[in-house]
Amino acid sequence: MTMRVLAARILRALAEGARGLFTGVLALMILFEEWGWEPLQRALAWVGRLPVLRQIERGVTRLPPVPALAVLLLPSLLLLPTKLVALWLIAGGHPLLGATALVLAKLVGTALVARLFKLTRPALLRMAWFAHLYHRWVPWKDALLAQVRASQVWRVARALKQAARRRWARWRASFIR
Repeated sequence: MTMRVLAARILRALAEGARGLFTGVLALMILFEEWGWEPLQRALAWVGRLPVLRQIERGVTRLPPVPALAVLLLPSLLLLPTKLVALWLIAGGHPLLGATALVLAKLVGTALVARLFKLTRPALLRMAWFAHLYHRWVPWKDALLAQVRASQVWRVARALKQAARRRWARWRASFIR
């Protein structure tokens, strides 16, 4: 075997390993978004029923594409300093406070982005580059989620989640009586 063939095999193996690691990390991020996206978006939609927020949401849905994109990106930019402070707290010996700030920032950010994306998606899809990326992203994400959902770990986690929900419902029902 020549050095060139060996080098090519090593590079191919490294590329496959990197791709697998990237896919795994991305799958975890997507799962977090998947588990949190809809419930948080629904929660903000419920809050959005307030008259003032309803008017703001109506205005957001009427935005042209570029301002809609700016509105969608705004929560991420506004929460970045919070996340940096959280990391500073962790590094400064306050891991619980920092982790709590990170989790809260992630939840608030996910809720806002989920709601804003639902409101701005029609305008964003009028931009050719966004529509192209979106229509490539969705099938890829769906295929990745199908693969994750077919795994044994997912099925066990889902069964545990459903059992916990049933226990919670029984406990609530007995407590309310």
